[in-house]
Amino acid sequence: MRPRSRHWPGAAAIAAADRVSILALMIIRGADPQRDAQACAAIYTPYVSDSVASFEAQPPSAAEMERRMRAAHVWLVAERDGVVVGYAYGSPHHERAAYRWAANVAVYIDAGHHRGGIGRALYTRLFEQLRAIGIWTLCAGITLPNDASSGLNRALGFVPVGTYRRIGWKAGAWRDVEWLQLDLRPGEPGPPDELTARAPG
Repeated sequence: MRPRSRHWPGAAAIAAADRVSILALMIIRGADPQRDAQACAAIYTPYVSDSVASFEAQPPSAAEMERRMRAAHVWLVAERDGVVVGYAYGSPHHERAAYRWAANVAVYIDAGHHRGGIGRALYTRLFEQLRAIGIWTLCAGITLPNDASSGLNRALGFVPVGTYRRIGWKAGAWRDVEWLQLDLRPGEPGPPDELTARAPG
């Protein structure tokens, strides 16, 4: 009997059911820097060492990752069967005062758990919490080409605002970075309230 192609009519339904199953077994919670730094560092390492997604030259240590987690506005992890399989965070966009209502966001998923809806789930919760503490604008930088990241960001409402051309040299070539923005409070004129304490996980 000839095996069915992955493109047979029921394939999409099965894939969607698999994603639902994965998400049903997953917990999204606020990160504990001491408990989760090592796991987050391990997830991030291949993005530094094996790709151009990150412009860092050396993967950060667990201690450095813990420092970054404490400095973020919000840092969430996705956990399945007690194992951290992804994380997302929102950090200050710029140190100057007028930028304080903008946050940079990023999401990283363990290689064995891609395409399961984890990134979207993390981002959805992250955006809710960033809005709750008073953030108005989200910014995301994506090294090009990266269809998966670009697609996720656009699907969640980000719009492109510009591209830095030949801005970073990595893996033997110049790389472009596209920047996208998401307005968390469309139509609201301001002035903005001051940021509150971090949202609970």
